Amino acid sequence: MARHGGKILADQLALLGVRRVFSVPGESFLAALDGLYDSGIANVVCRQEGGAAMMAEAYGKMTGQPGVCFVTRGPGACNAAAGIHVAMQDSTPMVLFVGQIDNRQTDRETFQEVDYRAMFGGLAKWVAQVDHTDRLPEYIARAWRVALGGRPGPVVLALPENMLSDQADVPDFAGGILPIQQPDRLGFAAIIDRLHSASDPLIVVGGPHWDADSASTLARFSETTGIPVATAFRRQDYIDNRHSHYAGDLNVGINPRLAARVRAADCLLLIGTRFGDIETQGYTLVDPVRHTKTILHCHADVGEIGRVFGADTGIVATGPQAIRGLWESIRNDDPWQEFTGQAAEARADYEAWATPQESPGAVKQEQIIHWLSENLPDDAILTNGAGNYAAWLHRYFCYKQHGTQLAPTSGSMGYGFPAAVSASLEYPGKTVVCLAGDGCFQMTLNEMSTAVQHGATPIVVVVNNGRYGTIRMHQEKHYPGRVSGTALANPDFAALARAYGGHGEVVEATADFAAAFGRAQASGTLAVIELKVDGEALATGMTLSAARAAGEAAQG
Repeated sequence: MARHGGKILADQLALLGVRRVFSVPGESFLAALDGLYDSGIANVVCRQEGGAAMMAEAYGKMTGQPGVCFVTRGPGACNAAAGIHVAMQDSTPMVLFVGQIDNRQTDRETFQEVDYRAMFGGLAKWVAQVDHTDRLPEYIARAWRVALGGRPGPVVLALPENMLSDQADVPDFAGGILPIQQPDRLGFAAIIDRLHSASDPLIVVGGPHWDADSASTLARFSETTGIPVATAFRRQDYIDNRHSHYAGDLNVGINPRLAARVRAADCLLLIGTRFGDIETQGYTLVDPVRHTKTILHCHADVGEIGRVFGADTGIVATGPQAIRGLWESIRNDDPWQEFTGQAAEARADYEAWATPQESPGAVKQEQIIHWLSENLPDDAILTNGAGNYAAWLHRYFCYKQHGTQLAPTSGSMGYGFPAAVSASLEYPGKTVVCLAGDGCFQMTLNEMSTAVQHGATPIVVVVNNGRYGTIRMHQEKHYPGRVSGTALANPDFAALARAYGGHGEVVEATADFAAAFGRAQASGTLAVIELKVDGEALATGMTLSAARAAGEAAQG
C-alpha cells in the first residue's frame, strides 16, 4: 500500500520503539507531522529548537536509545546545533530530522536553503539527505545503527519537503539494527594480570552505555581488588558515592588530592571513558607523550583506544561489557589486599573534600546542596548546565544511584532545564531538580511553557548572583578590576515562573530553603526557587576579592 513519506517515517519510528519525539513545527515537514498524528508517538512541542534538541539528547542519555528531534530548515537547524554538539561530546545516541527545501530547487539559494552535510559535518557522526521516498526505511535504519554503534552520537537526516509528501509503496525495514559484539575474554584476563603487577592503580569510569547493574558490578570489583574508583567528568552516578572505594570525580574543580592521585598512579584502568582534557586537567595530570603509566583502556569504539594515550592493553567493549568481563575474570585465589590502603586514603580525601566549606552571604550554596543531598530520594534526578554554580553541586552532592545525573560534558549552558523537562516526562513519578545559574537558566527558560503544556513538573533552583560567574572569576584572575561583559540584569524569576503557570518563590536565607522546597514539591507543577546569593562567592573555595587579589599578584 502506498504511503506518503511522512507516514513511512512515522511507521518506521514506531517499529523502532520510539515513544516520544521533541519538535518545533515547520512547514518544511508538514507530512511528517501528519504521519505522527495517529502513530501513537507523543510529540513534545517545544519553544525553541535548541531546547528541543537538548530534551532529545537528555532522552538519549536516560534511555540508551536515540533521542529524536524534528526541526525546520535554516534557522531551525542552526538553533538545534547546540544540542547536536552536546550529543557528540557526550557520546549520546540522537537523531535529528531537519525539514529541507524541495530538492528540485537545490543550489539556487532557495528560501532557508542550507547544505546540512557541510553544516553538521564536524558536529555529527553521520549527515545525509533522503532524496527518494522509497529509501526512507533504509536511511532511518542506518541512522539508528550509526547513532547506537561504537561510540554513540548524533545523526542528522535532511528531509526535502517534496520527498516527504510524495508517495511510495515500500515495506518497513525489517532487519537487525546492531550486530552482537563479543569482547575478547583473553583481553580481560590480560588486564587482570596487569592490575596485579601494579603498585598504585586507579580505575576511571565514564562514557556512554552505563546502567545500574554495571554500577553494582563495579562496586563489587573495586571491593574485591581494593582499587579506588574515580568517575569521569559529570558521570558521578556511575557508582554509589557512599561506597568505601569511591575517590571522587575528575571535573573542572577537581579535588587537589585526587589530582595528585591520578598523577602518581602507575596504572590506569579506563572503562568507557575517553579520558579527555577535563579529566586530565588539560593533559597536565597525564602527559600523552611523556607519561610512564600503564594504560588499560576498554571502550566501545576502537578508534578511541589509543587515540590520545597509547594503550598497553585495549579491548573494544562497552562499559557494561568491560566491567562484567573483568569481574568474571577474577580468579578466586587472587590476593588483592595490597591495594586496600590506597582505597582508604582515597576515600578519606574524598570525604574531606565533600565536607561543606562556608561561603559568604546569607544563602550558603554549600548548605543548600548538602540539604538536597541529605533529603532528596535516592532516585531523584539532578540536572544542570554550565556555570559557576555547578561547582557546588559537583562537590557537595552525593549521587546514590545510576541514572540520577543529567549534565553536559560539553559544558553547554542552558542544558539543565530542557533536560529536566525531558526527565520529568520520562519519569513522572520521580523528583527532578534542575540547578541553574541566572545566566544558564535564561538561555532556555522559555521552555517553562513546554513544561506546563505537557505536564512536566521539575523544580528549578536558580542561583542568582547577577553575573556570568565563571567568566567573571577568570576575568578577575587575568584582568583584575576591569569588569567587562559579565554583569546581568535579571528578571524576577519567581514571578516569571508564576506567569508561565507554575510555582515560584524567592529564598534570601539558607534557613528558608527547606520550607520553600516543600512548597515547590506540593505545588505539583513546574516550580522555580530563586536563590539570592552573594556575588562575592564565585566558586567553592574562591571569592571575588580572592580572585582579584590573585590576578593582581600575578601581574606583579
